[in-house]
Amino acid sequence: MSASRSETTDPRGPDKPDPDPESESGAGAGGGGAERDEAGSDLLAALLDGMDAALCAFDADGVITHWNREAERILGWSAEEAVGRQGFAGWAARTADADEVRARLMAVMDTPGRQVDEFALLRKDGGRVLIRTQSSGMRGADGKPAGVYSAFSEVHEQIDLERSIALSEALFDDASWGVVLVDVDLRPTVVNGYAARAFGSGRGSVLGRPLGELVVQGVEEVEAALHHVLAEGAPKSPAELWVSVPVADGERRRCWRSGFLRLASPLAEEPVPLGVGWMFQDVTESKLAAQEGDRLRFRSSQLYRAGRAAAECEDPLEAATVYLDFALAGFADHALIDLVAGERPDGSAAPVRLVRVAETPSGGGAGQGMPVETGGIPVRYVTGHPALQAMDRNGSVRASAPGASAGSAASAPAQAPGAVPSPAWATYRQWPPDSVHALCTVLRSRGRSLGVVTFLRGASRATFERPDAVYAEDVTIRVAAALDLFDVLSD
Repeated sequence: MSASRSETTDPRGPDKPDPDPESESGAGAGGGGAERDEAGSDLLAALLDGMDAALCAFDADGVITHWNREAERILGWSAEEAVGRQGFAGWAARTADADEVRARLMAVMDTPGRQVDEFALLRKDGGRVLIRTQSSGMRGADGKPAGVYSAFSEVHEQIDLERSIALSEALFDDASWGVVLVDVDLRPTVVNGYAARAFGSGRGSVLGRPLGELVVQGVEEVEAALHHVLAEGAPKSPAELWVSVPVADGERRRCWRSGFLRLASPLAEEPVPLGVGWMFQDVTESKLAAQEGDRLRFRSSQLYRAGRAAAECEDPLEAATVYLDFALAGFADHALIDLVAGERPDGSAAPVRLVRVAETPSGGGAGQGMPVETGGIPVRYVTGHPALQAMDRNGSVRASAPGASAGSAASAPAQAPGAVPSPAWATYRQWPPDSVHALCTVLRSRGRSLGVVTFLRGASRATFERPDAVYAEDVTIRVAAALDLFDVLSD
């Protein structure tokens, strides 16, 4: 059975002699070594030709042994024309320079480390090119100097590279604007000091974190801009983004003027997005100053127009409402005029009674102020009402419903989701139910307090601030003068 199995399985058959193991192994080893040497030479040639830097090598006698494609591109001489030549004399260097070039290149063979030199070489077309070389000596198997290899490039290309590196280091070190590199997952990978301070964090703590952890409000707009850049490319002009960033005592509203650049790999055959370069500058102060200037100019213009329109009114009460109509534009949603009913003796502790004489429509929409007929019945203001407080202080009083956002658009913390002020707050104070913020100012004329003007804002507006109170007082002075004349004519 065993003999039969061997005849069946042996491919050489029973009559063929076994080959000589020594001859077979020797042939195999010899053939494999030749193949490995040839593969190694092909690999070396491919590596040299694929290098981005030009490379040439010299043996110990200064004869060129290697010359890659980048060297051919820079100087125009092919490998067939360069390999085997004795240095650069007579072809790639002027005769007057050839000896010096050869001496400086070959000198590195006997010294350790690299040596950087700059030479002026000749192109095949006769032009001259300044190159920068990094040369290093080679040692043979016996440890003796065997030659020199030199990598070189055009000086202007090297300078461009150094400029690019210097620019990158400057941007991420001491630039006067924020620079953030964001990967395709919209996570910061590199930030400079300005950007880290803008986020309120250290440079290292920002890296790799989602933008939602760095920006409280406005993160959707930032991410939408980054997605657009990744998909469509950089926008043509800077964009102003309002964001809120966390600070120790809450949040801070900032305006960042931003520019974006799509980053693509220079090594890929087709553009492959690496992320987005985001550059921004904090322009909050200048933006707010410009807004304040525009607001002051508009309000001054409104007061001027109101004065011209009120001068044409025969009825003093109509003139008073004209002032309020012009003041409401861009300032408030509603306005009320309450006048003192009767005289309160000086020093008397009796509560002031106020009668509503004019108001804007309270049906949910703004409109012109109109006189109202109340028959002289006082408004049911409870003790501590802002209008009564203004009368007691002879000044302005501001109030906001609980849960309403407080502060300006630049510094106010966000209103909590679902924290909608109740209409009962305004109704209880005899104001339109959509009112959220109130500003009460006293009507003063000839040393007397004639009543109170109340300006009201809805939930879509910010609370009244001190500059708003100053403007309201300016308007109220004009209204008081008209109402004082109305009081005189009524008597």
